[in-house]
Amino acid sequence: MTSNTSSVRKAVITAAGLGTRFLPATKAQPKEMLPVVDKPAIQYVVEEAVAAGIDDILIITSRSKRSIEDHFDRQFELEHHLDQSGKHDQLGTVVDLASLADIHFVRQSSPLGLGHAVSVARKHVGDNPFVVLLGDEFMDESSNLLSEMMRIHDQYGRSVLALQEVPDAEISRYGAVKPERISDNLVQILDLVEKPPVGSAPSNLAVMGRYIFTPEIFDKLEQVEPGVGGEIQLTDAIAMLINDQAVYGVTFSGGRYDTGTVPAYLETIVELALSRSDLGPEFGRFLADLCRNRGLV
Repeated sequence: MTSNTSSVRKAVITAAGLGTRFLPATKAQPKEMLPVVDKPAIQYVVEEAVAAGIDDILIITSRSKRSIEDHFDRQFELEHHLDQSGKHDQLGTVVDLASLADIHFVRQSSPLGLGHAVSVARKHVGDNPFVVLLGDEFMDESSNLLSEMMRIHDQYGRSVLALQEVPDAEISRYGAVKPERISDNLVQILDLVEKPPVGSAPSNLAVMGRYIFTPEIFDKLEQVEPGVGGEIQLTDAIAMLINDQAVYGVTFSGGRYDTGTVPAYLETIVELALSRSDLGPEFGRFLADLCRNRGLV
């Protein structure tokens, strides 16, 4: 973990969704616990926060996600077995999970959207700035995106969103911002439109799953009118916040892994496996042979 001199010390990870895109695999296990090579997806998210110097993490879960809590807790029977078996490297790995950070859990009582999930963190966060990370996407370990967002927050004292350029044809899948350029990778966000129709977006800069909020976001979330299905949209609250105080965006171009859909999940596994020195060479040869044999290359 890097030394954290930032005022941002708390992170909220949202992991309360139903994971319907992965049914039936997620009928009895959270999608955030699906393995990405040899770690569950949510562990990468926690490790990203810890690497940026965050030492207080709140994970928003739901009724069927107790296995997330178990994953970050001690399991003495397993530890004893590994110790007695001489598997000390694996023992160290599982023991370290419980000491990554101060990890807390709270349940979202009803699936009422991302905005509602964030609002559940109010009591834990208090009057402090905080990071929000989505539980099904994470940045490459070489990325400094989160640290840069924390630096910008400390400089301006305002909320900061992660932004990435996407093809014009795909912007309707995201929240799109109206930016005012400050520097190469920094903009002030003048407006935010959720899933704009193709051709009407204010830009092709899309909001990705990394946010730093001032505590005023909680008041805005209370004012948001529920939408379809009673859901509270986080983007609506951000748009309201922009009317009261400056909100900034840090742009980035790569290093993001997505496990929120089946195709993206599979792509993430392949990319991460190929990047591993212990797996990549042999796995790469297997993929190359497989593609040749099936006439894909």
